[in-house]
Amino acid sequence: MIDSSQYINPENTPNNPSRKKPIYPIKADLRNYLKKYGREVKLPFSYKDLQRFTYTVPLKDRNGKDTAWERVSYDMTEWTFLRENLVRVYAILKTEGDMSFVDHLDVARIDYCFFGNSQPFRVRIINKLNDNYDHYYIKQADASRVYGLELEHLLSPNRMTYFTTNDTLIEEHIPGVPGDIFIQEHLHTAATNKIRLAKEFVKFNERCFVQLLGDMRSYNFVVNIIPDIEDFQYRIRAIDFDQQSYEGRKNLYLPQFFKDNQELVNTVLQHLDHKSIEQYQMEEKTMMTFRLVSSRYRIKELLDIMDDDAISKPEKIKQLSEMLAEHFNNKQYQKANTMGQLLKTHLKQALRKLLKQVPKTRNKVAD
Repeated sequence: MIDSSQYINPENTPNNPSRKKPIYPIKADLRNYLKKYGREVKLPFSYKDLQRFTYTVPLKDRNGKDTAWERVSYDMTEWTFLRENLVRVYAILKTEGDMSFVDHLDVARIDYCFFGNSQPFRVRIINKLNDNYDHYYIKQADASRVYGLELEHLLSPNRMTYFTTNDTLIEEHIPGVPGDIFIQEHLHTAATNKIRLAKEFVKFNERCFVQLLGDMRSYNFVVNIIPDIEDFQYRIRAIDFDQQSYEGRKNLYLPQFFKDNQELVNTVLQHLDHKSIEQYQMEEKTMMTFRLVSSRYRIKELLDIMDDDAISKPEKIKQLSEMLAEHFNNKQYQKANTMGQLLKTHLKQALRKLLKQVPKTRNKVAD
């Protein structure tokens, strides 16, 4: 339950994730899983091909301030090769490889982000007929990120479109107002329904913790503002999955403990009482339980692969297992030797009571 006392950091340490997380390779059985479920696609280029740019120009925001992105340029030979193939990849991402629409599409620009673990390239595709544009991302393939994308796809209300090949990961752009921009420019406007927003933040906080998705600082999620009858609804969506089941400190899996999100935390405390918070937490866990049951075989397959995958450091696994064991008074956590084993135990801990309420014919999940 969220209350004011829970926003005091009980660990007495800064809630900052590791400054540099290693890239973990996709092992053979995870690769086979991706092939089985249509996530592995042959690409005409790789992440390394995009690294052969000649120079960069800093990108500024609409207020003239520097961003973490730079616009990259290539020599003519590289650009000709990339330009055609980047449009083809967009067609694979959007139309399952139907190339009948590519003639009126072009690459407007390619941006590179020097900040973050995956160091992504952002490709802007433009429709030459009406100047409408869209984006997608090319990143280093990282097993942690793949697990995070799959778990988000299977357990959250959001569907994720991505695919991999060798050391390259392609991700669809997730639209929305970046969380930090939303807090600065939208949170305190008269049009914002703070009660509904607070409800969504409680659900998002719960979802991240159950999935063990870390580092949800405000710039790592977006807010969708959805017009509804006489008002608005909100959906908070994670956009960064590098910190899936990696960190050792429990609070790094709870968005409520990041100082960047304090304004959203204050909104929750001002507009929701304890009973309402508990209700929304239960609502989110109930929906996660239904999703788990409906995709139980696929989730079990994924967790079995994750079970012996080295996607974190031993000291972090030990630290998290001890903290969760103490938090839930459950010594089963301390038997885990990998993050995959920890996540299995954690899902059972979070959803066990709800799973018992599901009809027995549907209640065969990741034992």
